[in-house]
Amino acid sequence: MAPCSKVAEALASVEGRTGDRGPGYEAILAKIKDLSSPSTAADDLVAIATSFFHQSLGVVVTRSLLTAFVTTVKELKNDDMWIDVGTRTLDLLAAQPSHFPDAVATIRDLVATAHENNEDFVAAAKTLAEIPLDSAQRQVPVKQRAEIWIRIVRNYLEVDDSTAAELYINKLKNVMHQVQDQDLTLHFNLSQARIQDAKRDFLSAANKYHEISFSLAIAEEERLHTLSMAAKCAILAPAGPLRSRTLGRLYKDDRSSQLAEFGILEKIFLDRLLSPAEVDKFSEGLQPHQLATTADGSTVLAKAVVEHNLLGASKLYSNIRFDALGSLLGLDAEKAEVTTARMIEQGRLVGRIDQLDGIVYFEGGEASGKKGSGRAEVVVGKEIRRWDANVESISNEVENITTALHQKFPAFVEAHLAG
Repeated sequence: MAPCSKVAEALASVEGRTGDRGPGYEAILAKIKDLSSPSTAADDLVAIATSFFHQSLGVVVTRSLLTAFVTTVKELKNDDMWIDVGTRTLDLLAAQPSHFPDAVATIRDLVATAHENNEDFVAAAKTLAEIPLDSAQRQVPVKQRAEIWIRIVRNYLEVDDSTAAELYINKLKNVMHQVQDQDLTLHFNLSQARIQDAKRDFLSAANKYHEISFSLAIAEEERLHTLSMAAKCAILAPAGPLRSRTLGRLYKDDRSSQLAEFGILEKIFLDRLLSPAEVDKFSEGLQPHQLATTADGSTVLAKAVVEHNLLGASKLYSNIRFDALGSLLGLDAEKAEVTTARMIEQGRLVGRIDQLDGIVYFEGGEASGKKGSGRAEVVVGKEIRRWDANVESISNEVENITTALHQKFPAFVEAHLAG
């Protein structure tokens, strides 16, 4: 659309000058609210940008006008106009021999902010992703890169696109050690936890959420919310010694008693069997991805509960038939055997299976969490070998220290250590 008559007249006047046209364009931008109207503002601003680009004013003058232009657009504070004017101005910039990377970055940031305000998070992320960060014309500090990538990650997480978010988290991992900013570090850690949570890496997510819950950079209410997320993820994690250690840290956290999840957390930590009513109540506070169906047709929660109850049964029984175990777990005998065999094979349960009689024998003791170590004698033998290695290592260190003392302080060794 053509600009309104007042703007068109002002532009014609500036274009007809023979001297420096820069101040003329700046004067139009300064009076844009008087010259234009809300219905024509977008077209008027684009017309101004088109005009000074076509005048071949030189890089220095054009850069100065772009700064004034962006400032004027920001002051109008209209999200739809920001998107319209910003998108068309970016097209104009792309056609220039000098690409003005700073102006491109500023305008893309403005357009992304408008998309975020409109809750179009995918468009915001894609707009931010096109900000030039690797250019010979523009050196971007590490902190500024991190800020942009964090915004992209958070926008993708708003629409639960953890795959796209992870691409930028991986970029951040290479630079965060150079960023000394508490807020950025907090957002990075929280984004990592959310991605791990979305990918159902619940144990890693629980530990990360728990770590964040101690941060003084967030309010007490937010710290408790993060602690609650840690508890939920720990409960959903695969049963075994690694989860037991995480549950132990959460159970011993003085703040956990304030959580709605504390009751079920306590029962799981103490290896008590869970009732269907308790599980149903807990499921009400879970997010959709935490209730998703897995490859075997069960939900993440159902699988976690079955594995936990199996561990609980191993504390109550020395042996049990699979049909009885299935009744206890809410499974048929075949699925109970498959679940038990998998946990033993993965080192999350100590026991052995007699397939002929259909019985599992629980051998007691703590599983190691290492694949293939589910038999008790394997764990014990490994611990003895580790003990022997530690004793040997300490003995060697004592000998090395004695030798060094003998070389430097022979009189002291002879008086106090000889014999």
